[in-house]
Amino acid sequence: MTDAATKAAVIQMVSGADVDANLAEADRLLGEARRGGAQLAILPENLACMTPDMAALHAIAESPEGGPLQRRLAEMARRHGLWLVAGTLPLLADAGRMTNTTLVFDAAGRPVARYDKIHLFDVSVPGGETHRESAHVAPGDRGVVLDTPVGRLGLAVCYDLRFPELFRALLDQGAELFALPAAFTHATGQAHWEVLLRARAIENQCFMLASAQGGQHFEGRRTFGHSQIIGPWGELLARHAEGPGLAIAEIDLAAQRALRTRFPALEHRRLHSG
Repeated sequence: MTDAATKAAVIQMVSGADVDANLAEADRLLGEARRGGAQLAILPENLACMTPDMAALHAIAESPEGGPLQRRLAEMARRHGLWLVAGTLPLLADAGRMTNTTLVFDAAGRPVARYDKIHLFDVSVPGGETHRESAHVAPGDRGVVLDTPVGRLGLAVCYDLRFPELFRALLDQGAELFALPAAFTHATGQAHWEVLLRARAIENQCFMLASAQGGQHFEGRRTFGHSQIIGPWGELLARHAEGPGLAIAEIDLAAQRALRTRFPALEHRRLHSG
């Protein structure tokens, strides 16, 4: 990596059940991100389909070896010349379940990383929503960090945000920034979204790139949005609050290294796992 200025974009969507419409919207917003100077873009969780109908979601689930959704996202990365963290897609897993999977494509459209969401959303949300993600999703079991033109990137998804030990593990693999595709509920987002994003950024002195679903999807399901990029001091660099859109910010690794030198909290850690 060099210290040349780089930019990243977080893309916010309000995905519904129409896969083609969702992918067209993602394509449009990726074009805006590239025109804004971004080299890396993050799409939200469940970008291709947000539906309460699990049969419909199973119907679009693809083999980990490839499929039409993966090919279309790879083509978008190639056409826009962007490194793409492709939100999450359902991939086929064991026992009739799926994985909630983040794929990363480089600017030539080549798949370069896969992360399966580890922490599954089995909760009852204030206001009456109940979610049992584990009923149809198989959890992942390993963290993933990769080199990108914007920095060394650790991958996480939505509910993972509540588990700081995952982010410490990514930090220990050299992460300088985190990508977090998400679809936070409106109730939990109002209460915890920004404070958790800032906490993960501050305690690890990393950039946080959080790309969310943000709006009304179907009866009873509203997501919080507020996609944002946070710096390693916890400062808000860019935000898109409601509805479809994006936020772009510069990723200054030299400033991050200077912060870690002046305020060497990471060197003062006394307790380590393993």
